[in-house]
Order: sequence, then structure tokens, then C-alpha cells
Amino acid sequence: MNKKQRQFQKMIWDFYKENKRDSLPWRKKVTPYRVWVSEIMLQQTQVDRVIPFFNNWMKLFPTIKKLAEAPQSEVLRAWKGLGYNSRALRMKKTAGLGSLPKTYEELLRLPGIGPYTAGAIMAFAYDKSVVMIETNIRRVFIHEFFKNSTPSPSSWQEEGDRTVHDRELLKIIKETLPENNFREWYWALMDYGSYLGKTIPNPNKKSRHYAVQKKFKGSDREIRGKVLEILLEQKNLSKKKLFKEVSMQIKSLSDDSERLGKVLAGLEQEGFLRLVNNQVWLI
Repeated sequence: MNKKQRQFQKMIWDFYKENKRDSLPWRKKVTPYRVWVSEIMLQQTQVDRVIPFFNNWMKLFPTIKKLAEAPQSEVLRAWKGLGYNSRALRMKKTAGLGSLPKTYEELLRLPGIGPYTAGAIMAFAYDKSVVMIETNIRRVFIHEFFKNSTPSPSSWQEEGDRTVHDRELLKIIKETLPENNFREWYWALMDYGSYLGKTIPNPNKKSRHYAVQKKFKGSDREIRGKVLEILLEQKNLSKKKLFKEVSMQIKSLSDDSERLGKVLAGLEQEGFLRLVNNQVWLI
């Protein structure tokens, strides 16, 4: 570890001592299940929005066994409002497999668990040394190590657009890991990243992996959410009645029944609903 990296490590710890968010509910009682639920909920969703959903979820499904035993419709109802409903479905499927594994490689084999989520479970639940990156961590390392300069040219950088690739960041993340207390180190990085997100222009725009979230209004994602919202209230409807109710609320769909048909087919394939003789049933 060079001098700059040592100074960086001290700065992160000092910031954490003064600003740590120890009131976050998933940090108060750390278990693999609670870490997993919080990380899935936090994907593309702000912390403040997640907190009430997380607390309610833990009342309804306090253990992975309770989640596995719950009706799918009850799980979707508890998820309603968070968006990206397929996340809840994958969690329900994973819960049916039993307890969460204790190795990174086994976690990666589970539905809906990618490299970051697997790393987060290992670091936060088991306090293991892992190298991982997500939005806040990426923001921190770009801000601190690529603040006033661009990275050196390399094969993965587009000519004329010298942006930062995660491979460069992961190398520095690994080099700056502490000798122990990996759980709090990553909490500290995330807290500092959250602070930067509110105080400076977004450093992640320098990232090769930066992408602007697609517009929700009028998207298939909005239609999917509205279909599930209606079916959670009524359980089953004819396709004609469902189309009428959805198009009343999403005007862009009013003359496009074929689009709704494609959305319904996708939801059926993913296991949300069944289509039987022009009737739509929530599973």
C-alpha cells in the first residue's frame, strides 16, 4: 500500500467515525438473511425508500423459512411500491432452496445474486475479505483516485473517451482493504459514497459502466407493475377487462392491445401469472 492509499484509508475511517449510519435497520442485527434482503431491495432504490419496506418485510417474513412458506401473492404485495417485481420473485425462489450458502461461489449460483450481492453477503454477514464494487463504492474510488486526471490508455477504453473501467478500480479496492473489520470498512465506503452523492457532481459519469436509468413513464416496466397491482386486488380478470383497466391508467396503451399481450406473456413466462382461455390469474 503506497502513501496515497494509506492516507485514503485513514480518511475513510475518520469520516466513518463521525458520520456512520448505524441507525440503518440492516446494520443493527446482522444476519445473512437480513443482509441479502436489504441488498436486493437497495438495487436501484434509495435508502430512505427501502427502510420502511425492509422493516415491514421483516415483520412478515422474519426468516428465510417464513419467506419460503409464504404465498407468492403475499410476497408480491409486501414488495408493491419498490418496483422491479422480478426481484421479489427470485427471492421467493431462492428462499425455497433453504439457508443461504457460506461461500462466494455457492452464493453466485442462486437466482438474482450477482458478484456484488454475493460479495456483500460475504463481507457484511460473515465479515470476510472480498473485493467488490457498486455505485457508492465506485463513486468513492473515482473521486479519490481519478479526480484530476484520466486513467492511462488501455484496450478497453474507447478512443477519445478515456473513461474509468471497473478493472482499474477493483485493483485499487483490493490494495486498500484493511487487515480486518471488512464489514465496517465497506459500510464506511458506502457512507462516504452516499455523502459524495449529495455534495458533488457525480464522479460515476467518468465510469465506463455509467448508464442513465431508462424512463419509467410509459415503459413496459410501468405496464408490468400496473398489471400486478390490479391482479393483487382482484386475483383474476379477463384479458379484455384487464386491458381496459390498465389502459385507463396508462394512456399510451389505450390503442395497443398487442403490447399488453406481449407484457402478459412475459409475466407468465417469469412465473407471475397464468393465462387460461383469455382469463389472467395471479399465481
